[in-house]
Amino acid sequence: MTTALAEHRATEHTVRPAQATTARTTATVVTGIGVTAPNGLGTEAWWQAVLAGESGIGPLTRFDATRYPVRLAGEIDGFVDADHLPSRLLPQTDRVTRLSLAAAEEALADWGQDLAALPDYGAGVVTASSAGGFEFGQRELQALWSKGGQHVSAYQSFAWFYAVNTGQISIRHGLRGASGVVVTEQAGGLDALAQARRRIRKGSRLMISGGVDSALCPWGWAAHLAGGSMSTVTDPARAYLPFDPAASGHIVGEGGALFVLENGTAARARGARTYGTFAGYAATFDGPGTDRLADAARLALTDAGLRPDEIDVVFADAAGTRDADRAEATALAALFGPHGVPVTAPKTMTGRLLAGGAPLDVAAALLSLRDQVIPPTTGTRHPADDCPIDLVTAPRHGMRLRNALVLARGRGGFNSAAVLSQGPGPQ
Repeated sequence: MTTALAEHRATEHTVRPAQATTARTTATVVTGIGVTAPNGLGTEAWWQAVLAGESGIGPLTRFDATRYPVRLAGEIDGFVDADHLPSRLLPQTDRVTRLSLAAAEEALADWGQDLAALPDYGAGVVTASSAGGFEFGQRELQALWSKGGQHVSAYQSFAWFYAVNTGQISIRHGLRGASGVVVTEQAGGLDALAQARRRIRKGSRLMISGGVDSALCPWGWAAHLAGGSMSTVTDPARAYLPFDPAASGHIVGEGGALFVLENGTAARARGARTYGTFAGYAATFDGPGTDRLADAARLALTDAGLRPDEIDVVFADAAGTRDADRAEATALAALFGPHGVPVTAPKTMTGRLLAGGAPLDVAAALLSLRDQVIPPTTGTRHPADDCPIDLVTAPRHGMRLRNALVLARGRGGFNSAAVLSQGPGPQ
């Protein structure tokens, strides 16, 4: 399945520019946002923390990490499971699913309409996941090894699975339309939103989409460490420094964002408040020795019908390693010119959230367009000389923000780019 997906992504947009006019006949707008993040639970609480430069990165407390080389993480504090889920769901869900259900609940409340008024199969769910219910799986494996198979929960059959967030959201809210899950690591959140946009264009009335991830357990930590890109710096303020000369890797966090997406015409007909339009998207796959992030960005602009000079801010992938940061900065300079567009990475306050990272950047992009402010990158003071970008290190006001570009790269060569725009978009 992974090979087929990679081949699909490598060729997916070969014919996209020629089809741009037809494909963009229906705008997909965002009418609800739900956020769970290390520096804020709930959309507005998180957004205010971001604008204030408040980080959620700190010592890992979910388990004893003293024997590990990395002991920092972006943990969500103050999330009480029982406050967000009925008691019957607690034994059958992993933390990542509980966070996802909370984000979906907020997004639907923000949307503010009655789901019962939709056609039976008019609403669906597409989420992204990188780890599934890792913590649940570890706990049940421990029970198997130490006590025997009779002590393994029957819920293990699905609670660990990548699609479990999609399934539990659809069951809880009675969403029986087209649904699915995307597994492309950090790029997955944008890919899921693109899948949701396709469903809207094919006639779905409403889609819940985005991504939330959480794997802050010993089993998950072993997988994170095996990637070799985590920072071993012990100072939370200096551990994750994308584009910085001292960049030494990234910090892992948990959380993400989910959205309500609708057909722009239908949303406008009922007078809905919209955050913006999911205006453009593209995905590419790196070839041997070939970085295709710039191609993804360029194709996303083509899909949105925009020129590079019409992009007002870029939300960077911001890997936090010197080689990857240099490659991203080079791609941006090739598209916009050196220092040609403001670039920011608010994920420095949360860590990289795997499938939840890009959706959180999409939420930041939409709120930037709403409030006309670019949120800061924290930690990094000045980009390295070989990263010729205009990095935003303090909230930037006074600009006309109309269109934002969000970039994401997944381990193994996945690249995704999305354009978010003000207004309902083309019809």
